[in-house]
Amino acid sequence: MNQENKKFKIVTSKRTRYILPNVLTLAGVCLGISSIKFSLDSNFKLAVIFILLAAILDALDGRIARMIKGTSDFGKELDSLTDFVSFGIAPAFIIYFWELKDYGKIGWAITLIYSVCCVLRLARFNLTRIGENDVWKQNYFEGVPSPVGAILVLTPLIFSLSDFNLNYSINYLTPYLMVLVSILLISKIPTFSFKKIKIRPKLTIFILFAMGIALVSLIFFTFISLFIFSFFYILSIPFSLYFYSKQKKTFKQQNEDDHEDVL
Repeated sequence: MNQENKKFKIVTSKRTRYILPNVLTLAGVCLGISSIKFSLDSNFKLAVIFILLAAILDALDGRIARMIKGTSDFGKELDSLTDFVSFGIAPAFIIYFWELKDYGKIGWAITLIYSVCCVLRLARFNLTRIGENDVWKQNYFEGVPSPVGAILVLTPLIFSLSDFNLNYSINYLTPYLMVLVSILLISKIPTFSFKKIKIRPKLTIFILFAMGIALVSLIFFTFISLFIFSFFYILSIPFSLYFYSKQKKTFKQQNEDDHEDVL
């Protein structure tokens, strides 16, 4: 008997576009868990680098999913769970094994506070819905996003691993910085997200050039670049608050004018 040739498919062709973003997300959680392992081995350089790679994958998976129209509820939930592991648990453990373990119970309490604040921040982010009249708010996060929070809490460690020859240690700032970042995670302070920013075609080449410089800097001067990024990010928060308030006032005035015209 002749048998028809059948193609073996793991998933239907229409759903293959959902695989790549989720694979990137799973790679991120593997990086986060591996960073914990390296911190246990006191290999803090690789631990920080793995957190950085997890943050880069986190920035890519969502954008790739939107580009190939592969977004899904499953992917969204998986992304949140991955973020909690990679940016809520892993950085806390790294800092604990590096510095906070010397503080005893207080050090462990600070570690727990950071992880709890991170999971609360992610839960709130999942429930956040932006209306059609408030599209401009997509350029801002409420509080510090978890990947950035992970880099910020690692700043004292990053400084110690960098090539800054200042003969100065900022290790003592670790518990205070961790509490501050925990508060920023759950705060409603607007921070830049640049999701809906419009770039003029003439500026595209300069944006790509700047991104190229940033990438080269991360490759050859990883820890110095991360420390500089953390420093300037903290400085950007007052500016994001100012521009958010200004845009909110502008759109509120426009809505009031439109309402008056209707009446």
